[in-house]
Amino acid sequence: MNKLTNEPANESKEPTNAPRKPRASRWYRTLALGVLLLGSQMGHGDGCCAHEEEEFGDATGSTCPQGSTLTYNNFGKAFMQSYCTRCHSSTLTGGARNGAPAFHDFDTLEGVKAVSDHVDEAAAAGPNSVNEYMPEGGTKPSMMERQQLGEWIACGMPE
Repeated sequence: MNKLTNEPANESKEPTNAPRKPRASRWYRTLALGVLLLGSQMGHGDGCCAHEEEEFGDATGSTCPQGSTLTYNNFGKAFMQSYCTRCHSSTLTGGARNGAPAFHDFDTLEGVKAVSDHVDEAAAAGPNSVNEYMPEGGTKPSMMERQQLGEWIACGMPE
């Protein structure tokens, strides 16, 4: 018996009128936290990649001309293999990456798409900017190839 209310004691130790937290709310909070943590590890978002402004140029302002034929299969893959994957490859770790950030892997189309803004600002050319920051060593792409890279990115990087 509850001494204050003269009602039978609640044996479950949980108030019967207490609102329960919806499980979905807890799940969404967990998901949001996970996304924030993943984003911070990938080096994207405000305040991340402090080195970006030092290493990357401006967006090229490239546009996708009507009738563009550039695709991953006929341009992007060969460009990445020729100039990028010696450092930006998912198969490389540690010092073998020569300073390439984690999750900046260009051995798949999905990897390039994930950081296409960085690729544009580091290696492409267009009307607003010519970016020759990458690759840092070895063979360099021609101006035409850099312009094609900007075009391919502007066209949404079709496969």
